[in-house]
Amino acid sequence: MKPAYASAIVAGLTRKGKHRYRVLLLASALLGLTTVASAQNPEAKLTSLLSRDLTGFEGKEAMMLSVEYPPGAVDPIHRHDAHAFVYVLEGTIVMQVKGGESVTLNPGQTFYEGPDDVHVVGRNASTTAPARFVVFFIKDRGAPILTPVP
Repeated sequence: MKPAYASAIVAGLTRKGKHRYRVLLLASALLGLTTVASAQNPEAKLTSLLSRDLTGFEGKEAMMLSVEYPPGAVDPIHRHDAHAFVYVLEGTIVMQVKGGESVTLNPGQTFYEGPDDVHVVGRNASTTAPARFVVFFIKDRGAPILTPVP
């Protein structure tokens, strides 16, 4: 049941305003669900280290990110639409692209994702220790670094 003040606000709105109010309520509810899901699966912390246009490769850029997985962190299924080169600095991570084998990587080990790969597993192997790695991308200039895959 809505609080009395909410009913009074809705009653005074135009039809378009009522629709916007309902959309706002739905968005708030979804944000609450996202917050609960995030508490169960901590998100990776990304830090941009470098972004440069690639001279001689029209329309391409290089990007480098530092990624820190808190204990228990799990990535959603996604793609990069880029060449992605991973180098593990600390901890243990598990990576897999669609159609490939799952690999467990330790410090000093590497992983590659191609522009057509769908990243189906990306997670911290530990529920008690963080993991850190660097990713170097070669991608189309201005393209998003990550695209969720349903």
